[in-house]
Amino acid sequence: MKKILKTVFIAVAVILFAWVLKYFYDANSKAPESFSTEKPFYTSISTKIVATGSLNPEEEIELKPQISGIVDAILVEEGDMVKKGDLIAKIRIVPNEQSLLSANSRLNSSKLSYDNANTLYKRNKVLFDKGVISKQDFENSELSFNQAKESLEQARNDYQIIKKGSISGGSSANTNIIAQIAGTILEIPVRVGDQVIQSNNFNAGTSIATIANMSNMIFEGTVDESEVGKLKEGEPIGVVIGALEEKKLQAKLTFIAPKGISDNAGAVQFTIKADVEVEVNANIRAGYSANAEIDIASKDSIFSIKESLVRFDRITEKPYVEIEQGDNTFKKQDIKLGLSDGINVEIVDGIEEDDKIKVWNKASKEK
Repeated sequence: MKKILKTVFIAVAVILFAWVLKYFYDANSKAPESFSTEKPFYTSISTKIVATGSLNPEEEIELKPQISGIVDAILVEEGDMVKKGDLIAKIRIVPNEQSLLSANSRLNSSKLSYDNANTLYKRNKVLFDKGVISKQDFENSELSFNQAKESLEQARNDYQIIKKGSISGGSSANTNIIAQIAGTILEIPVRVGDQVIQSNNFNAGTSIATIANMSNMIFEGTVDESEVGKLKEGEPIGVVIGALEEKKLQAKLTFIAPKGISDNAGAVQFTIKADVEVEVNANIRAGYSANAEIDIASKDSIFSIKESLVRFDRITEKPYVEIEQGDNTFKKQDIKLGLSDGINVEIVDGIEEDDKIKVWNKASKEK
């Protein structure tokens, strides 16, 4: 029995030894990993800050009525060009019945007071001329007459304003909505028959139309807090409009917000504004989405490599590449980086022009 067990143990040991020998033989017989290489090159690199935003008119106003009523007529359409003083719309006054009745009652009372004061004035004038009453009594009656006359005029004006919207009720009344600037009609949010509310201290009022000067446009966007410190007011920027086949307009940075605003993700964004040079007949519309490209640094013909070739040491966090030494063997080489645009990076030190740099993706067997 012991002899059989010894024989089995020896056989198993031989088999295991043979398997180990075969494993090491196969491992050593594998072809070494093959990597492709790339050489440094000279190129131009520029770093940019991209701000997202929109293109809006610099001068844009909303026309609001000075009195409540009903839209009686709209004389323009969205997209029309208007001049300052052009008639945009007309408002028909719908007086409040209670206010109208109260004004009419005050007018009637003022008429009665005026008629009574007029009668007393004429009677006292005759008596004063005859020397029956004193001058003071006559002057008192004259004062009462003038006060009654003034009250009657005021009551008439109040009644006229409540009923027709103005004292005159003519074409120059505040029932006419007039363009305050020359420009393009961007929006008419009301229609004929809509009720509108006047603008006052307690109510913004109903917007009748929005007018903007489309020849003066500004870019309004936001940049991240990590980049806002690199910007300076007055420097030129490029504004790219995606809706117009990536059309690029020249602009000048005019405003950088002194205070940032946190977005939903918790990042702090700063508002910037820039005056945009709009070409004649450029067909630019208000509200176009746009990106502002702001050059921070730029260099021409600098010694560079692709940024994907760079690795960083896990301990020192210093950049390095691997340079081919021959027969697909590589040596780690520390480098010093300069300007980067996210694709190419400037090499300040550590690499020569003839060096072959390891591409970290293995070379395809088909090549």
